[in-house]
Amino acid sequence: MIDFKFDLTDDIDGESYAGLVAQAKTLVARAEEDEFGGWVNLPKDFDRDEFVRIQKAAEKINSDSDYLVCIGIGGSYLGHRAVIEALGGERGRTKIIYAGNCLSSYALKKALAELGDADFSINVISKSGTTTEPAVAFRVFKQKLIEKYGAEEAAKRIYATTDAKKGALHDEAVANGYESFVVPDNIGGRYSVLTAVGLLPIAAAGINITSLMDGAAEERAALISDGGVAAEYAAVRNTLLSQGRDIEVLANFEPSFSYFNEWWKQLFGESEGKEGKGIFPASVIDSTDLHSMGQYLQEGRRALFETFVEIAASDDGVTVPEFGENLDGLAYLEGKELDWINKTAMEATRDAHLAGGLPILRVTMPAIDERSLGALIYFFEMSCALSGFLLGVNPFNQPGVEAYKNRMFELLGKPGYEK
Repeated sequence: MIDFKFDLTDDIDGESYAGLVAQAKTLVARAEEDEFGGWVNLPKDFDRDEFVRIQKAAEKINSDSDYLVCIGIGGSYLGHRAVIEALGGERGRTKIIYAGNCLSSYALKKALAELGDADFSINVISKSGTTTEPAVAFRVFKQKLIEKYGAEEAAKRIYATTDAKKGALHDEAVANGYESFVVPDNIGGRYSVLTAVGLLPIAAAGINITSLMDGAAEERAALISDGGVAAEYAAVRNTLLSQGRDIEVLANFEPSFSYFNEWWKQLFGESEGKEGKGIFPASVIDSTDLHSMGQYLQEGRRALFETFVEIAASDDGVTVPEFGENLDGLAYLEGKELDWINKTAMEATRDAHLAGGLPILRVTMPAIDERSLGALIYFFEMSCALSGFLLGVNPFNQPGVEAYKNRMFELLGKPGYEK
């Protein structure tokens, strides 16, 4: 379902690139066999019983809640927010409020103000239950929930997505009777959007999670034997890195993909940025950012390459109105579809940046719908794993993330972290 092409400004060693493609094609099995490779076969082997429970929980949330407060950080929040916003936002009664992704009092007060006195439920997403940002937010919103409904009813409105057997949140959920869903042991947070971590909020937003999984399953079938176009993308990235191109800019011409860009940045940044290695992931939303970052992309340091996410389908319906006068000089666009104009702007941008010295990679999805997004998510997950292996790092761990936490705990006076 996902197509991939590239146009390079520099001559590359074709034999070296072909060697990397061949090597990447052999690494699918390595990803599948890794202790954190559960995402590889997830679209085929997911827990059907839990999937049904997720759908039923989403139906209950839609029946009794104006808002679902989704509490999580990093991989526990970026994936489902990326899907919901890419598809145009919530489609039913229940709106999503995101919390626990920072420690800002301003952000928390804003979320509380938006919630007001409306009916709400909570989905707290944390494998351990002790990560500072979501744990603090959970305390605040749990207190509000109890004050509004009482402890017994509040417990029926809390959905915990956490470890299956252990941890602070698991133990609290068992003690209080929260309905619980599993964060799998063999799938890391940034690869977890197609687990209960992402599926419950997505379903509560009124989005068809069956179609999302179907799209991922189709893409898995296309990639599972030898990596397919994911192996090619991984090989091109590492080829460009070897030539000094150590910054990748993901470019999208749809504003609704802003959080998809953020999910992509975590996926690749946390997977490859270790041992002094890795391509730095950046992103732009065009044509908006062409009026702020366009100058740098066109003529700045040539340490960049650019990956465009393109939509094959057309979105008809908005045309440029016709007027008798032509004061704005747009008579030549009258009657033209805005989607065609937007795609033409993308084509022009690709051409200009290629001429300006940027290698251009193109990832094309069929349409902006659940099936295509499921495929796109799986494509990037597979590409990231293969690219990390080619780079010579473990794409499934994140040892450096603990550094800031340990220092923060020391400064906050957490027991056991004294200097």
